[in-house]
Amino acid sequence: MTLDPRLHAYREDIADIALRGKVEALRFVKPELRQISVSIASVHAEPRMDAATVTEALLGEQVNVFHVSDGWAFVQLATDSYVGYLPGRCLTSQVLEPTHRIAVPSTLLYVKPDIKSNPVQHVYMNSLVSTIKIEGDFARLRDHRYVWLKHLMPSGKNWDDPATIAEAFVNVPYLWGGKSAAGLDCSGLVQLAWQACGFDCPRDADMIQMGFGKPLKRDRDLRLARNDMVFWKGHVGLMLDATNLIHSNGHHMQVVVEPLSGAIKRIANLYGQVTGVSRVPEMYKPENASEAAQ
Repeated sequence: MTLDPRLHAYREDIADIALRGKVEALRFVKPELRQISVSIASVHAEPRMDAATVTEALLGEQVNVFHVSDGWAFVQLATDSYVGYLPGRCLTSQVLEPTHRIAVPSTLLYVKPDIKSNPVQHVYMNSLVSTIKIEGDFARLRDHRYVWLKHLMPSGKNWDDPATIAEAFVNVPYLWGGKSAAGLDCSGLVQLAWQACGFDCPRDADMIQMGFGKPLKRDRDLRLARNDMVFWKGHVGLMLDATNLIHSNGHHMQVVVEPLSGAIKRIANLYGQVTGVSRVPEMYKPENASEAAQ
C-alpha cells in the first residue's frame, strides 16, 4: 500500500527515518525541529515559488525539517502532519514552548504596549506565541513585541463552537491552500474552525471526510445540525443550522453563507452531487437539527 505523500515525508532520495521499511529511499534521516518565524509561510508542492501552495504554516507552528537545499526546506508540519516545501528563511532554530495562541481572526504586534504606536506585524488565528509578562492591556512576548491581551487564549483552552469561529471569516477571500484571515480555501476554513475548538482536524477535504467525525447515513430520516460537515468531491462546508451552509468557495471567491439546497444545485452542475455528510458527536445538539435537503 502506497503511503499518502501529503502526510508522510518521503521522496526518492530522502525519507523520514520513521518510514524505514515502509518506503524506498536512498537515505533515511531524523528530522530537526524548527519553528515558523513569520506570520504566514506558504507550503509548496515543489521547492520553487511558482509551485502550487498546498497549505500554510502560521507563526509559532513547529515543523520537522528533513532536508534544506538552495534555500528550500523539505518539511512536515507538526500540527497536521502535512508535507511540503517552504523557504528556509521562514524558520528559526529557537523553538519556544507556546503559552498562548491568537484567538481572533487577526491581530497586530507592536513594539510598545501602546495602541497608538505603529504595528510591526499582522498575525492570525491559531498562531502560537510565548508571553513573559502582562503590561496593562498587552502581553509582552519573548521577542519583546506586544499583543493585545484579549486577543490571546492560553494554551490548552479552546473555543466551544466551530460554526461560530467560521462565521467570523465571512467575506474573507478564497485562497487555494490558505488557512488564515488573509485568505483561505474550503478545507482551510473547516480545519481552522475545528482546531480553534481543540480538535485535530486534517487539512484536505478528502482527509476530513475519511478520517474526522462520524459519517451519517443520508436518508429521509437524516436531520442536519449545526457543525455538521457536507462534502463534495474536493470540497467541504460547515452547517450553521439545519439549512444554511458556510464555506469558502471559488464561485463567490470568498467565504459565504448560503442555503445548502442552493449550493447543492449549483455545485451539481459543475462538480457532481454531495458525496457525504459527517458529524462530530461531541458537537451535536438535537435542538439545532432538522430534516436535511434531499
